[in-house]
Formats: sequence, structure tokens, C-alpha cells
Amino acid sequence: MPSPSEQIDQQIADLPDWRGDRMASLRSLINNADPNLKEDFKWGVPTWTYNGNVVGIAAFKEHVKINFFKGASLPDPKGLFNAGLDAKTTRSIDLRETDAIDEQALGDLIRAAVNANAKR
Repeated sequence: MPSPSEQIDQQIADLPDWRGDRMASLRSLINNADPNLKEDFKWGVPTWTYNGNVVGIAAFKEHVKINFFKGASLPDPKGLFNAGLDAKTTRSIDLRETDAIDEQALGDLIRAAVNANAKR
């Protein structure tokens, strides 16, 4: 069985268009946001954990989704969340091909999610 990191590598390699590039850059940003995060592969998608699920990314036809498992409880001062706003616990960011990423704000959001899991 391939490791979670190898499964993520393969999934990114299987996306030769902009979505693969976007997932690779998000993976790097997530891995660099907090050293406590651990790469995993759950439900067929790259997932990062720390004391539980923190964030996952998935490619769809028109966008790449970043899902925060406990996003509803996180501060979002830059208004990054743009999907799943009615969900009880999760919040998401849908990124289309031409959407810019505020890397600083996204890193802050990831760190907030890790901190929220640390307090469990």
C-alpha cells in the first residue's frame, strides 16, 4: 500500500492541468503552515491532521476545494471562506483557475485550525 504522501503525489500527477498545479501549491502552503500537521489520505483526498482532521483539499471539474473540518468555529477576518457557509461545522474555500490566493491569510487560517484542534 502506498504511503499517504505517495498517494497525494499520484493524485497531483494525475491532474495535468491547472488543478494539479494548484493542489501542489496548496499542499506546500499547508505543510509549511504548521510543523504539527501530518499528511494523510482519507476518503480519496489529501487530508492533514493534528489531534484530528484539520484540512483537506480536493479537485473538482471547475475548482479546487480547501475544506476546514471545524471551519465554522474559526475566525475568518479576511473572508476567505466562500463555500459551505451553511454547514454546521465545516467551511470551505473554492478556488477557480484564475483566483488568487492570499497565502498569508490562508496560512493564518490553517494555523488557527491547528490551534483549535490542539485545545480539544
